[in-house]
Parts: sequence; structure tokens; C-alpha cells
Amino acid sequence: MPETKIITAYSANKHKLNFRKLWKYRTLMVAFAGRDIRTQYAQTKLGVVWSFIQAVTAALIINLFFGKIMKMQVPGIPYIIYAFPGMMAWYYFSYIVNNAGTALIQSQNIIKKVYFPKLILPFYKTLVGLIDHLIWFVVFIFLMIFFACPFSINVLLLPVCILLNIITGLSVAIWLSALTIRYRDVSHFIPYLIGFGVFVTPVFFETAMIPPAYHYFIFFNPMAGVIALYRWCLFDMPLSINYLFGIVPAGLLFISGLYYFRRVEGIMADII
Repeated sequence: MPETKIITAYSANKHKLNFRKLWKYRTLMVAFAGRDIRTQYAQTKLGVVWSFIQAVTAALIINLFFGKIMKMQVPGIPYIIYAFPGMMAWYYFSYIVNNAGTALIQSQNIIKKVYFPKLILPFYKTLVGLIDHLIWFVVFIFLMIFFACPFSINVLLLPVCILLNIITGLSVAIWLSALTIRYRDVSHFIPYLIGFGVFVTPVFFETAMIPPAYHYFIFFNPMAGVIALYRWCLFDMPLSINYLFGIVPAGLLFISGLYYFRRVEGIMADII
């Protein structure tokens, strides 16, 4: 009689992370990403142009409201050149938190029917958001050309910035996605988290504008360090070593989120 192998979410090492299994299902992750990208762009009349419109509109609003009306200035460079990378990084972060954080709820039908590593659901959302992120970067290139601002040689390290942005976004999103399985109200908290976070992150303002006594709020904010790294890569903005403190909360959230996600993965199909 042929041997029957039953695949379950729990194994002998049910709480251990198995990244080799994630790699084994990489084609499924790419397939999910391709499906969302087609839905996002192919089913709209403007398609990819809509993402360009969003990025250009953001640039115009930043320049008009913060640059002209509030008259915010940054020594040495046009204000729009300073602010746009911050907005670009924050938009990608917010996309990951919002979409990856609700990925399990959005895919609850397939979770009930088929077994696969559920961690690929928040992971593949980063690939979908990466398309918009690259489009924003193209718009930023045009801004640099328009204002005759040269790129820094550090731009070669831009992939590192993007990777850190993804990890920072996932450090929050993985926790939220796992928690929404048991506590559906968490999904309503996500927009407030993103809306509040932009005001305590130096997206539109310099850290120097904050009184020194409160700088530790900025330095322990992981996204503040990511945005500062973007600016250092793109136009060699000075980068304080104090931003390294933000690695601690981001790392703790990311690692603990992975383990908590793995812990509840086996019962997701039962309680979703």
C-alpha cells in the first residue's frame, strides 16, 4: 500500500522559522504579486500612468503647501528635493503596513482551502508596492534634473535603503497581520497608526527643528533612520550615527513578529 504523507501547518518544530520552505514557495509568492499587479493596473484605464499622477501630485502639494505657503527651507538644496524622498519612503512603508497588515484577511478564502506558508501573504505585498516605489523614484529623477541637483555616488546603495524600508514596514505589518486573525478591530487601527506616524517622522521637517531634548524620539523611530539614509544616498545629506538606535526596535519587532506569526499560523484556517 503506498505511503500517504499528510501535510499540516504544524510539524515537529512547529514554532521554528523555516525560510527554506518560504523559498520553495517563491513561485506562488510571485504569482500572487503578479495577480495583484494586473488587478491594480490592467483593470484601470490609466494603468501605470495613475501612479505617475499620484507621485507628481504629491510633489506639487509638497512644493506648494510646505515650500511656498509654510516657506520651509533646507540649506543648500530646494525644499522639494529634501522632502520628496521622505514622502517616497513613507508612502512605501505605509503601503506595506496597510496592505501586508491586512493580507490574511484579504486572502481568507484561499487560506481555508489550501495549505501554504502563510508568511508569503504579507511578503508578496512588498513586491506589489515596489512597482509604485520605483515609479516615485523615476519622478524624483526628473525633479533632480529640473532643479539641476546632482546625484551622490551613494545612490549605488539605494537597494540597501529599499531593503531596510521593506524590513521596517514588515516589522509592523507581520504583527498586525497575525493579530487581525484573532482581533479584527486591529485592522481599523492601521490607518490611525499611519496617519499619526507621519507627524512624528521627519518626512517634511528636519530633525534640527526639534528641540535637542526630544531628539531621542526621532532617533528611536526606525523610519526616521530609513528616510535619513535615503537622503544620504540620493544627495549626500549628512547622516547622524544616532539613527542606528532605530535598528533596535525595528529588529525586535521584526524577529518577534515572525515568531508570533509562526505560532498562530497553524490555527489560522480554523479561526479566520
